[in-house]
Order: sequence, then structure tokens, then C-alpha cells
Amino acid sequence: MNFHKFAVLITGLFVLACTAHAQTLPPNDFLPHIIGDEFTPHHLLVDYMYHVAEENDNVLITEYGRTNQKRPLLNLVISSQENIDNIDKIRLNNLHRAGLPEGKSFPEVDHITVVWLSFSVHGNEAAGSESSMPVIYELVTGANPEVKKWLENTVVIYDPSINPDGYSRYTHWHRNVAEKNKNTSAEDREHSEPWPGGRVNHYLFDLNRDWAWQTQIESQQRMKVYNMWMPQVHVDFHEMGSESPYYFAPAAAPFHNYITKWQNDFQTTIGKNHAKYFDKKGWLYFTKEVFDLFYPSYGDTYPIFNGAIGMTYEQGGGPRGGRAIDMANGEVLTLQDRVQHHYTTALSTIEAASNNADELIKEFKNFYAQPAPGRFKSYIIKGENREKANELASLLDRQGIKYMWTSAGGSGKGFNFQSGREGTFNIEERDLVISTDQPKKTLIQVLLDPESVLQDSLTYDITAWALPYAYGLQAYASTSIIRADSLKMKSEMSAKEDDYYAIVIGWESLEDAKLIAQLHKKEVTMRLSSIPFSIEGKKFDRNSVIITKADNKSYANSLLKLVKDAGAEADDYKIVKTGFADSGADLGSSKMSLLKEPKVLVLSGEKTSPNSFGQVWHYFEQVLDYPLTIVDSDRLSRVDMSKYNVLVMTDGWYGFSSNELDEIKDWVRDGGKLLSLGSANRSFADKDGFALKEFATDEEKKEVDEEKEQAELVDRFHSYEGAERRRIVNNVPGAIFQVNMDKTHPLSYGIGAKYYSLKTSSLNYRPLKGAYNVGVIANDALTIGFTGSEAKKKLIGSVDYAVESMGRGSIVYMIDNPLFRGFWKEGQLLFANALFLVD
Repeated sequence: MNFHKFAVLITGLFVLACTAHAQTLPPNDFLPHIIGDEFTPHHLLVDYMYHVAEENDNVLITEYGRTNQKRPLLNLVISSQENIDNIDKIRLNNLHRAGLPEGKSFPEVDHITVVWLSFSVHGNEAAGSESSMPVIYELVTGANPEVKKWLENTVVIYDPSINPDGYSRYTHWHRNVAEKNKNTSAEDREHSEPWPGGRVNHYLFDLNRDWAWQTQIESQQRMKVYNMWMPQVHVDFHEMGSESPYYFAPAAAPFHNYITKWQNDFQTTIGKNHAKYFDKKGWLYFTKEVFDLFYPSYGDTYPIFNGAIGMTYEQGGGPRGGRAIDMANGEVLTLQDRVQHHYTTALSTIEAASNNADELIKEFKNFYAQPAPGRFKSYIIKGENREKANELASLLDRQGIKYMWTSAGGSGKGFNFQSGREGTFNIEERDLVISTDQPKKTLIQVLLDPESVLQDSLTYDITAWALPYAYGLQAYASTSIIRADSLKMKSEMSAKEDDYYAIVIGWESLEDAKLIAQLHKKEVTMRLSSIPFSIEGKKFDRNSVIITKADNKSYANSLLKLVKDAGAEADDYKIVKTGFADSGADLGSSKMSLLKEPKVLVLSGEKTSPNSFGQVWHYFEQVLDYPLTIVDSDRLSRVDMSKYNVLVMTDGWYGFSSNELDEIKDWVRDGGKLLSLGSANRSFADKDGFALKEFATDEEKKEVDEEKEQAELVDRFHSYEGAERRRIVNNVPGAIFQVNMDKTHPLSYGIGAKYYSLKTSSLNYRPLKGAYNVGVIANDALTIGFTGSEAKKKLIGSVDYAVESMGRGSIVYMIDNPLFRGFWKEGQLLFANALFLVD
């Protein structure tokens, strides 16, 4: 590989490579700046990619979507001219290798492997996207005969900027603050990126955690293209702290136990190929540390569970690095250095794939031909809650996973997700059965297994994610392939609806919450039943929303149309022709309380967690489609709070003064509702006038302090080497905890007596005095995933969700953030309960 050529290119002295590509300009001739001297705006990065594609017949370019801010998402395909001429055959043959029905066999191209390179999923790790320009120039010029040879048996899929909105946020900010001359001092402002940073996308989501869940528009659009290609190799280009040497494969433990030996071994093969070039240049690097392969929604793990060799490459630098920064060893790390390192591993990856194409292809085929690696072969999702099951089915559709809606008949034994034990089940009409008797069997098991085997508790991310818990669905996992009859969908006849007294909507799922949100926007007056009732032989549970003509006189005759226009389908509601109840309360009873229309204020800014704030923002705009007002937390004292009746505080570090806390209490007493998520609860814990307490009694606090003192005394004699492993006894990287819910409280409507909470911290409080402890972790609570022993001891018996009444208002304490990463659907329902139903 001709790396001398890169050094010439990066200084702007590069001459055009050859006559055949005389019109393809090197980046430094195309851009108004030299790569490494400053950051390239996204629109110029896009322009360069189109320039390369327009000047080279062996490059195909497609805009596969747009971001929330309407920036283009690009996909390029690069290979030899012969391969490009046969690209449809190559793609379809590659799908055929995986046994996918969309594929078709073309033996004449079965020797060609597919490599996918993804740059800068974290937008402020900008050296990835910067390096994408010299890398693609090297691929298309043909000046290096080695590169030309690689492309004879390799197709390169290219995404130069996975996160254009974040990349633009960072690069535009940097160009606004950077001085004419590079300032290498870490104190200079170009090394201190402001909140929320460019790491995240428009809604401040971390796209590198979204591959499996696909909550974000970038992920949803990218995965459609990914499933059209199914590469053998996928690389994610990142950056980390500026003092860190370069990281590349092989990855660190723990490895998910469904990763094959070949996938592990090839990580070493490719790592050694990189090391060959880094050794020659004398560049520092490390492997087998920090970055593990367990959580399934990364840019390295998700491709692995789809049969690829997935890898993360991490270059020291990131937003702290700026254009150049002083290092502790006395050297200066420049953006040019960072680009050159990514350039090197990108080309080395293609080289290693080309040199090992036959093995890559053989093992890719074996991955899909082998039996399902795990114990469970079928997953039975009970269909009592049709809307929740439909939501899960939609995610399976995006994954390319096949499933069946069943007719009634048959039974079996399997692991009961809710009890944590083996149990029996009956197949009923509209149950959802997902079998591993299909190509994507490994991915199915990874996403649906009740618990994944964690070989080492020192892990980088959450350790439990099973989708039945996330979607709040009763489920069983069977060790057998379940055979069932497919349901023949019936067309449902609508009842005559021209005469009615009231419309009743059952609050059972997030879809119902979306419907009620739209009805609030249409200013429809609604009531909520606090007890079960029946009318005209129809039974309704306490989680029923009632819309009467009496409450909506101005448009009583068009009320049903308003409900349908808001998105209601025939099975979402029932009509009744009287308000007189057969049992329970009449519709005019005080048991049917009015629902307030939420007027929502959400705090943002530097005192809030960007990810947590973004999850709330995304939830209101993209999940509920409901209006909100966003203000910086520092401006709260200047806001006219009388305009709002809901205040949402995301995870953050607010540091309220006693006067500010008094103002919040006064607002709540006047009828406000405060929703406090995650670490925001620290702002109220143990403060005067709030019921949230870390310890129930002084004696309990004294006992805990004494235990801590004893532990510190013992710790004096521990060895230095084991410190990191000893600390994990207090860690909760991400585990599922069964929470006992008060099913009579509105916070639990649609959820029931058990909620499975994704817990990502050891934050814990005792059940509150003088409040409703709606969700409590019982002593015998089922837990899935890793929790440190000391942390678990504190969490057992703690309150997870509580409601404190204060004057005419209330505070909803949500110790776990139910909106975490936007994929815990049952958490989104719980948040909707707090928003719309809790008074």
C-alpha cells in the first residue's frame, strides 16, 4: 500500500494520478481548504462524493434518505468496472448466500465479497468523515495497482457521514470559533465543544446504539439499504479521548456467545494486517481492550449477528482534539494525523477482505447454513394486546425477520418470560410465533432470548434487552420449532354508529396514548374511569377513556368523525347509547374524572443530559406528535409558569437553590405536574417539602454508613490490580428489573401488575411516606442481566415509580428513565400514563 502518496496528498501537493481519471480532483484541489487544516462542512463533503461519482463509471451514488434536518444520506458503491457492470447480480447473489428469498444465484460472481465502511456515526468524531475523501480518491484513481487488484473481487459500500446533522453541528461550530492559527492548548475554546455537542443526531440520540432498535430516521433508512446488501465486513470509524492511541480489532471481552469462532479469529487476522502498517510508521495502537462485543445494537455487533465481521476503529482525538492538541507525551496530535490513521485502516480493511475473500464468503454462507446457535428455537408472543404485538411485528419487519399470526389450537412448554420459569402455553388466535427456522435465526435469538450469557461483567453497555420485556408482552421461549396454523384475517364489519351517548376508548397501549394525544390537540374533552364498569352488556376496565356528547356540545354531531380523524380504527373504541351503568359507576359519576389537556414545558441546556433530553424531545415530536415548549433550565425562573401544567425534567444536574425549589413546590401546589426522570430526582431527594428519601429512617442511614466504613477499612489492603473489577459490585450497566405495580393507579394503566424496567444506574430511594408507591422492586423480583452485588442489595425493596400529591398538583418520580434510547416501548406507555392520566 502506497502510504507515501497519502502524505503528499494531505499537504496539497498531489498531482493527478493518471490520464484516465484526469477529471477526478483530489480533495485538496476540490475543497477550499487542505484536509486537516480545518473541518469540511457537510455540504462540501456531499459535493465531493458526487464529484467522484460523476467522474468515475465504477462508482455508483445514491441518496438513500434525508435526516430530520433534511441533509442527504449517501450510499456509494465502488468496485472494478466489470463488477459495477454486474452489480445487480453481485447484490442478489450475496443475498442468496444468506438464504434470503430476495436473493438469486449467479455463480459467475460468487467469488466477490462485500465490504461496508461507515464514517462518523458520532458527528463530532469528524476525522472519520474527513478521511472518507482521501480514501475514496485512492480507491477510484487506480494509481496504486494493489488497490485496483483488491476491487477485482471486492465491492466497497461507502457511507461518508452516517450522522450528517451531528457532523454539521460540530463542524459549523468549530469553523465559527477556530482561530486563524491552530491553537494546540487544551484550554482554547476550539477544544471545548458546547452543549449538546455533535456526537448525537437532531434529536440528540446516539445513532451507534440504534442499529437494532431503529428508532431514528437515519437508522431506519440505512437499514433498508443494509438489508439489500448484507456485507461480509462492516467497519465503524470512531474517535475517542485525545490521549488515546488508535484502537482496532480484535475486540475486548465479553463476547456474545453467539459470535462464531471464525468471526473472532478473523478479527485477529484483520488486526494483524493493520498492525503491519502501524508498526512500519511507528504509530501507537492497542487491541483487545474496552470495546466489547455484547450489546447487539452497535455498528460492530449488529452486523456480526447478521453474519458479518463487524468492527469498531477508534482514533484518539474527537471534539477535544480540534485541529491540533498538545499531548501529555510532549507531542502534538493533529487532525492530519487522525485522518491518516483512519485512511490507513480503511484501505487495510479492504486489502484484508480481498486477500481473504474466499474464506469470508465460505464462512458467511456457513453462518446462515448452521443451526440456530441458542437453546430456544421458537418464541410465542401472546396476542391479548393486539396493538403492542403489532408494534413488535413492525420492528421484526424492519429487521427482515419472518413471523406468523396464529389460529387457535395446540399447546406446548417453554420458558415463561414473566415468571422466569418453565411453563405451559396454549396457542390462541392472533398469537405471534417467531421461529428460528429461517435465515436470520441468530439475530432472532439475540433479540428475543430471555437473557444473554454474559461471560464477563466488565462490559461497555447494557446487559439485557429482550424484546418481550421492552414491549410489555406475555411471551414464552420454546426449545422446539412450534408449528401452528396461520391466521386467516377476517374483515370486521363495523357496527351501526349513527346514534350514541358516548365513545369509550380502552387505554391499553402506546397506540391509544397517541390517539388521546391527537384528541387533546383537537380540544376534545375526555374523562378517565377510575373503576371498572359495564354498560349495555359491554365490560370496560378502569383504564377507559370516555368521550361524551355532553362534554363536547359544540361538535357533538361530529364527535365520532373527530375520533376517527385522530387515527382511531374500528377496534380502538366502542360506542354506548346510554350513560346508565349495569355495574360500576355511571358515566356522569365523579369516578369519571376529567382529563386535563397537558401544556408541556421541557427543560434543556447544559444542566441536562443531551441524550435524555433528546429522548423526551423525540418522544413528543415523533412518537406522540404532541406540542411542547423547550427552555434552557437556567431560564426557568424567567418563565411564566402559569402557561404550563406539566414540567418535564430529564436526567441532569440542576443544582436548584432553596428558593428555586420553593418556587417549584408553589407551582405544583397550584395544580402543576412535575415529571422527574432518572438523575433529575437527585434535585428533590432529601429536600424539605419533598417525600423522596434515600433512607426511610435515621437508623437505616446509620447502618448503611457503618457498612460503608467497614468496607473502606477492608479495602485498604486490596491490591491495585483488581480495583476495576472490585468496583463493579456497585455498577448497573443496564439490567431488567421486575417491578410490582399498583394496577389500580393510573400510572400503571395498560401495563398491569408487573412492569419490566430497564435499569441503567444504581440510583435508589426507599418507598415514600405520604405518597403512592406505584412501582416497587420486591425482595423476590426477577432480574435479567448483570447487576453488581452491592448495587442489587440496595435496589431490592426500593421504589421505582412514585406519585406524590402536593396541593392541587403532583410530582411523578421516575427513578428509571422510561424513555431510555427510545426502544423500551412499555416505558413509553408508562411515560404517557404520567403525562395524560396522573392527576
